[in-house]
Amino acid sequence: MTTTLRLGIAGLGTVGTGVVRIVQRHAALLAGRTGREITISAVSARTRDKDRGVRLQGYEWEDDPVALARRDDVDVFVELMGGSDGPAKAAVEAALGLGKDVVTANKAMLAIHGQALAEQAEARGAALRFEAAVAGGIPVVKALTEGLAGNEITRVMGVMNGTCNYILTRMEDAELPYDEVFEEARALGYLEADPTLDVGGIDAGHKLALLASIAFGTQVDFGAMKLEGIERISIDDIRQAADMGYRIKLLGVAQMTGRGLMQRMSPCLVPADSPLGQLEDAMNMVVLEGDSVGQIVLRGAGAGEGPTASAVMSDIVDIARGTRLSTFGKPAASLSPVEKATTSTPAPYYLRMTLEDKPGALAKIATALGAEGISIDRMRQYGHEDKTAPVLIVTHRTARPALDAALQGMAETGVIVGEPVALRIESV
Repeated sequence: MTTTLRLGIAGLGTVGTGVVRIVQRHAALLAGRTGREITISAVSARTRDKDRGVRLQGYEWEDDPVALARRDDVDVFVELMGGSDGPAKAAVEAALGLGKDVVTANKAMLAIHGQALAEQAEARGAALRFEAAVAGGIPVVKALTEGLAGNEITRVMGVMNGTCNYILTRMEDAELPYDEVFEEARALGYLEADPTLDVGGIDAGHKLALLASIAFGTQVDFGAMKLEGIERISIDDIRQAADMGYRIKLLGVAQMTGRGLMQRMSPCLVPADSPLGQLEDAMNMVVLEGDSVGQIVLRGAGAGEGPTASAVMSDIVDIARGTRLSTFGKPAASLSPVEKATTSTPAPYYLRMTLEDKPGALAKIATALGAEGISIDRMRQYGHEDKTAPVLIVTHRTARPALDAALQGMAETGVIVGEPVALRIESV
């Protein structure tokens, strides 16, 4: 195969300009590795005159990304605009409709429309690749679809939002409250325009939904994801978790159980000495477990120009080499609808609450737990504050519905001030 592979790049933000730099800087290297020249025919972005720090002269310009996708001199449409619907989706559909290969970093679009787009791609014999949509420069999609293709995957787990990991580790290292570190992250440009996408777990949930589809042969179903963000994590939780040998992470876990597929993105306690517990700053980590390979750990930058553009180029290189894979590792028509697990597997839980400082208050809490068959592993009471007593409880393994019933029972005792915090303790 010696014909030139011609790219049309829609979106010239951080990642798009990074891809342009790689194509320009490593033209000879890419040709040597693929056996063909990779060039850029045309580009599209919202603003033409912006200085993006890369040379764009010589590329045709399209104001409309759909027009870019339809150009005769574009073989691979590279979608780096973002957004679950709108121009990004319309342009991808236009490219696939013409049988053109598509490379995208758009996790939101795929998490919501991935099944339909995969079916469209495969019906037209086109590739739809998305390595850059999950965990930036970490090649986790390739690991699942290729390297671990001979394994039955038993669990996918990871820290998939660098902003949340930055906030949590910064709170711990600097002894700062959540609100202060949140504003610091905003000033550094770490947060999305809508911060809820980050701190609410939505961004990371999109990524986990894509990995779960590959790992377990199911249709992408973001709606089946249980989401909980980090907004309620306090500096006290950080300190007390550390005191017990744990760290708090926004952790995604997908696992096929006898009751269906369990997908959750929520703050969890993990052992401080585990790979996940040692993950610092804005880094990502994905843990994959297979029946033959056991556990493997992938760590790297989850965002940024270089890492994400590198992932985009890995997909382009595969297409240039003639590698053809189903979008989610199996033909889209064979992916089964998600049967959502009604409950997660049992686990110990960390509970933090504030009780009225009066006789019998703690006994009422223990009784509420005991009524649901939940036993206490550890309990600590911290210094009294204004007629209240902060209390920390770690339970033995229990099912979440039992814990929820116990929390309701606690609320009815009348001795709790405010709302308790309940965090799962995950084995890793």
